[in-house]
Amino acid sequence: MISALEEPDRGGCDLFYAKLPVVTSYLAISLILGAVAGLANVFGGVIVSARAWSRTFLSYFIALGSGFMLATALTEMIPESLKLSPPEAPSSAALLILVGYFIVHFFEHSWPGHFHFGEETHADEFLNSRVAYTALGGLLIHTFFDGVAITSGFLISRWLGTVIFGAVILHNIPEGFTMASIMKAAHKSVRAGLWSVSALGVSRLAGIVAMAAAHGFAVEQGRPMAARTVSCGLAISGGVTLYVAASDLIPEVNKMPGRAITLTVAGGVALVILLRCLFLT
Repeated sequence: MISALEEPDRGGCDLFYAKLPVVTSYLAISLILGAVAGLANVFGGVIVSARAWSRTFLSYFIALGSGFMLATALTEMIPESLKLSPPEAPSSAALLILVGYFIVHFFEHSWPGHFHFGEETHADEFLNSRVAYTALGGLLIHTFFDGVAITSGFLISRWLGTVIFGAVILHNIPEGFTMASIMKAAHKSVRAGLWSVSALGVSRLAGIVAMAAAHGFAVEQGRPMAARTVSCGLAISGGVTLYVAASDLIPEVNKMPGRAITLTVAGGVALVILLRCLFLT
């Protein structure tokens, strides 16, 4: 499997001038991994309807995912987006990172009014089904940019695409659990909960296709435009990833006392660093 950056080095933005077989390659792998991530959402939703499930399991999964996502955003996605910023607008990527961060904040917390990862214990706030569906809308925005992130990563390298997928998959089970739990709190059926988590997977696939289409259109406009498109996609999705890790997941981790949960977060960070040492050195 090859990526857009693994063609012969023609210098600078020429690396983004992908031919059709390359486009097909990165789009296919992105769609396959996006579908796998969607299955993780569904698994998280199934946990809610199961008779027995472990809060401890979910907490440690959130902790591991938060560390992995935080390291991926700060050591991979954001540096790459800054590196690809056009010379005439070096701060554009930084601004788009902020845009991505506040997009998720707005849709997750301004619409529903209350949102957190994990089991929904404030059932009274979701008695109005409109509130539950606005929470779904917020998560759909987030998963859309998950798809943008995966595609942007594979446009740069197999390594970046893979590590971004790792960050996505590690928070998909808590994400699916959260959405199904919200539907349960709103007194919706199990089927409604599973449909909502399935919608998260569809939204991620839509993000993958949208980013691939944007890149394909940009290639027709010229090599610099193609590079700028990938930089923008990676910057916005980097801001989204940073928000989910630092503002959604870490606060949930902080509710659980003990050294073990802290070490699990550190383990997620260390895993990214270890994988980088193994595969990029």
